Amino acid sequence: MTNNIGTHDGKFHCDEVFGCVLLKTLPEFQSSSIVRTRDPEILKQCKLILDVGGVYDPSKLRFDHHQREFNETMKTLKSLDYDTKLSSAGLIYHYFGKRVLANLLHLELNNHYEIINKLYAKLYEDFVHAVDAIDNGISQYDGTPRYKLSSTLNSRVSDLNPAWNESDVSPDIQFQKAMKIVEEEFFAKVKYAYHSWLPALEIIDKAVEKRFENHPSGKVLVLADGGCPWKEHFFNIEAEKSLQGENISYVCYPDNNKNWRIQAIPVDAFSAFSNRCPLPETWRGYRDKELSDIAGIEGCIFVHSSGFIGGHQTKEGVLKMADKALTMLGKWKAPEA
Repeated sequence: MTNNIGTHDGKFHCDEVFGCVLLKTLPEFQSSSIVRTRDPEILKQCKLILDVGGVYDPSKLRFDHHQREFNETMKTLKSLDYDTKLSSAGLIYHYFGKRVLANLLHLELNNHYEIINKLYAKLYEDFVHAVDAIDNGISQYDGTPRYKLSSTLNSRVSDLNPAWNESDVSPDIQFQKAMKIVEEEFFAKVKYAYHSWLPALEIIDKAVEKRFENHPSGKVLVLADGGCPWKEHFFNIEAEKSLQGENISYVCYPDNNKNWRIQAIPVDAFSAFSNRCPLPETWRGYRDKELSDIAGIEGCIFVHSSGFIGGHQTKEGVLKMADKALTMLGKWKAPEA
């Protein structure tokens, strides 16, 4: 018992499941069993307790967050700039997350501290933050949602709890199944962030620096290596370099068929369907020769009906589309000779 991880029994939630997943990646807890109980005498014998026990004391490896006086956030703990009250997931991530990431990626923490810090912030924003917020009853948005989102990580974990009429189903076995789901999703996020998201940072930074080489307005980015994950990096770089007033409008990149795409940049990092400069309305929904004739640019392939993306056979052609769109929409006017 002395090296085990204690958490509460009964209905389980995503936060303690995720906390256990994180801990089990560390050498000191790899062989630990998960003890699910509310018996204080049994919990006392565990090396670490999370989400139960009424005590938050990291020096004693006690990580409950249900106490009336508990108000810790990533910001109060001076870890990241988030004001959301932490669940047991966030607490475990705060104290152990960087070591977890280093172990999963087989990196020496001290030798790769900058990389780990970037990934630590990225994974909190994309994965852990939602677990903290949902566990503390914080809605993602105000108002009535337009539709149900029936499958989320939290819901998939919750659905594994034995139903009210399943007395023959073991909650502890279901808890282990929930850990597998969370482990698989989190590990996939970590691998994506390290192998895909992080290498894209340098590409986007160079594209921003060289934007005036693509178009004299500086409003067009070109990603010669393809459509890497650019949005989050772009908005971070734009803010860091105070470029918001330049209204950079389009990103151009080759697709898998060696054609080229032009994509309108969203209004901000949180707007999935509202763009700064959607392609002209007169182009939308047309394809191939019909689109080429309307746009006056040979080699056009398509423009989406919403105007957020279009395609051309060549890089030169897609840059012509960007130039013409900016001119038509009053975002750019070539200087008179």
